[in-house]
Amino acid sequence: MSRFETLISSGVVAVIRKQPRENIVPLAKALVNGGVSGLEVTMDSEDALGAIAELRTQFGDEVVIGAGTVLDAEQAVAAIQAGAEFIFAPILHEPTIRAAKRHGKIMIPGIFTPTEAQQAIEWGADMVKAFPADVLGPAFIKAVKGPLSHIKIMPTGGVDLETIDGFIKAGASAVGAGGPLLRKDLIEAEDWSGLEQHAAAFVGQAKKSLAGN
Repeated sequence: MSRFETLISSGVVAVIRKQPRENIVPLAKALVNGGVSGLEVTMDSEDALGAIAELRTQFGDEVVIGAGTVLDAEQAVAAIQAGAEFIFAPILHEPTIRAAKRHGKIMIPGIFTPTEAQQAIEWGADMVKAFPADVLGPAFIKAVKGPLSHIKIMPTGGVDLETIDGFIKAGASAVGAGGPLLRKDLIEAEDWSGLEQHAAAFVGQAKKSLAGN
């Protein structure tokens, strides 16, 4: 299985944004134990590069570790040098895509229109991130997948347990999940077993929906 296939194999990529640095490893362990196959540390997080390096060392054989909220080529290269295997961007930016692919890494930029989706693939992206997903909705995924069936789409932004099924049935290959997955109450209570169970519910729903497609 390729690293890209591993990344989306659970149907869920976790978006770890601005978490206290000391929580990163126990949080990641709970997500991994819950079956999540991809962990994204956003570049606006505390010591993001250090967190990526540590997660890659601890969990890099089990899951795919990458960087998110990458806005330019310089950030992409810095994240890759820290150990990131994939680069997620909230925007479509050709130099960032080119930098990631030049280093042989998975690249998933953010898009908001069919034209941007096609442009991303032409520039070398492996997949596109429909962002913000809660604004675009499953109907957008279904409409785009009609004429652009060759493009893999991962909706991200506001995706929760109730909306996973709709997005995947509309044609999404996986979902990116931030706040609804990384529940603030569980993290503040350091309830790592609770977070693991919550992650398992996300993965279970995603896999059930993917199996039904």
